Amino acid sequence: MQQEFKVQGMTCGHCVKAVTQAIQLLDQSAVVAVELDSGKVVVDSNLARERLADVIRDEGYSVVT
Repeated sequence: MQQEFKVQGMTCGHCVKAVTQAIQLLDQSAVVAVELDSGKVVVDSNLARERLADVIRDEGYSVVT
């Protein structure tokens, strides 16, 4: 299932890598796309939306939606 998040605080490639790796630690088959300019993170995964948001927050970023 594809889910979209608006995330604040991501500014560089390291941020993209941190979020992507954190999600893929829980779901190795997850596909993660990050747009730094817009702060959009799109995740194709079977994980629950709240679980994905928690993982992003755990990396130090704010999930707006």
